[in-house]
Amino acid sequence: MESFGSRLHRAVARRGPLCVGIDPHPGLLARWGLTDDVAGLERFSRTVVEALGDLVAVVKPQSAFFERFGSQGVAILESTIRQLRKSGSLVLLDVKRGDIGSTVAAYASAYLDPSSPLYADAITASPYLGVSSLTPMFELAAAHGGGVFVLALTSNPEGAAVQRARGADGRTVAQAVIDEIAQLNRGAEPLGSIGLVVGATIGDTGHDLSAVRGPLLAPGLGAQGATASDLRTVFGPALPWALPSYSREVLDAGPDAGALRAAAQRALADCRAVLGASD
Repeated sequence: MESFGSRLHRAVARRGPLCVGIDPHPGLLARWGLTDDVAGLERFSRTVVEALGDLVAVVKPQSAFFERFGSQGVAILESTIRQLRKSGSLVLLDVKRGDIGSTVAAYASAYLDPSSPLYADAITASPYLGVSSLTPMFELAAAHGGGVFVLALTSNPEGAAVQRARGADGRTVAQAVIDEIAQLNRGAEPLGSIGLVVGATIGDTGHDLSAVRGPLLAPGLGAQGATASDLRTVFGPALPWALPSYSREVLDAGPDAGALRAAAQRALADCRAVLGASD
């Protein structure tokens, strides 16, 4: 089974360093002229797949915006994942799950087992019950060529109280997470399959990301305030492993599919200029 890190490395080389988030919140549906219901969600998702599925390396649906419509919303999420993967995009399902024992194993089965209707290429996960509590996710991801992106340094102001707190060894919680993920990726080539989430708006992190050797998802670009040039400050020597992520900056261009593609291409050009990726 080819690893997620290898598949991501190839996808970025082929399509460029860009992730686009699918966040169909009520305000966005309204701006598209769509109703805030299952029909509007289905129309929105279909348009995004048609516009970006064959263009963008990674697409990141936010599960909560589908779950709020119950079983019908989850069914649309399942269909969206399938159609995106069929079009060639890698799907990073933004669920931020985290638990212990059989529960985290069940989460892993829900999203990382190919037999599941919600099977995605990778998921986001929360490490705040301990990084080792996510072991069932890491193991199932490895078994099926999947990936896990673990929260490390997020953009929300509330996160700092936990992530920058220091333990008995003097490391911050975030640095302890970073170090454990670096160990999991040790020896992986060309890229590890366990990544981190590091907000693009946080500036100089004061943390060492260079040893991670895995993908570094950078949400917060565009409408949330960060620019592609900010990635140099945030990631420093780890810049080559950054995966820039835009949401509203691209999605606000809808509902016209051509405008969505153009917005994604502009975002990609900005990222290429910073990351030095070639066509």
